[in-house]
Amino acid sequence: MTSEENNSPIVADAWSSLRKLTPARIALGRAGGSLPTHEWLKFKSAHAVAREAVHCEFNAEQLSSDIVRLNSHAELDPVIVDSQATDGATFLQRPDLGRRLSDRSRWELQELASAAEHAPDLVIVVSDGLSALAVHRQATPLLGILLPKLTNDKWTVSRIVIARFGRVALQDEVGQVLRARLALMLLGERPGLGSPDSLGAYLVHGPRIGNTDANRNCVSNIRPDGLPLEAAAKTTYHLLTEARRRGISGVQLKDERNSTGQLASGATESAPATLA
Repeated sequence: MTSEENNSPIVADAWSSLRKLTPARIALGRAGGSLPTHEWLKFKSAHAVAREAVHCEFNAEQLSSDIVRLNSHAELDPVIVDSQATDGATFLQRPDLGRRLSDRSRWELQELASAAEHAPDLVIVVSDGLSALAVHRQATPLLGILLPKLTNDKWTVSRIVIARFGRVALQDEVGQVLRARLALMLLGERPGLGSPDSLGAYLVHGPRIGNTDANRNCVSNIRPDGLPLEAAAKTTYHLLTEARRRGISGVQLKDERNSTGQLASGATESAPATLA
């Protein structure tokens, strides 16, 4: 130990070596009865970044352009809709309004459904949620991996729906209006300290108004420093495939693959998984 370390007012934690294994705020040390100044400043900075992510403006038109450039199938070109929340403040204060379509948007989707020859297997909804930053960073690259998998497996997918000020349950009304067998929603998760750009992927079989979270599956923390995009796309595709094949989702549907990506020993190929 150097003389400089001897003179430091910071008392290190005995388990500080574990910090290299996780980005979590552990073993921060103490300076008297408080945190070291540099750790306090890092906390305040991360808190500010998280708050900024919540208020980050969602550019639905830009996202639509990005998806159009990504996708070669015109039938998937996005349609932009609105929830009943008309602005950011209302969206944060009234979560219920983010779960329902505006009257105009519901009518537009009803027109799409009437013009479709067949009900689709899947509708994909992309929304800002609580972090537009996450959506702008992760949604398009994730779709770039996921959409070819769906195309190769002969899924019928409706036009992608981009929703302003949407909550998770908005996928139920969108899926019900479009008569889709399944709905997948990509939206920004509530920012954490150190994870302001985390995307969530929520899927539900039989989308309809009144579904609860028990009916959904979630692939969470999708970002380069969390669940990598390739792994997230693979897990989401697996869950979608099993949900379509078995006609279930939520607490009845588990990811029963082992570390090699194969169904684990004892997992069933035909019967629904047991409740958790």
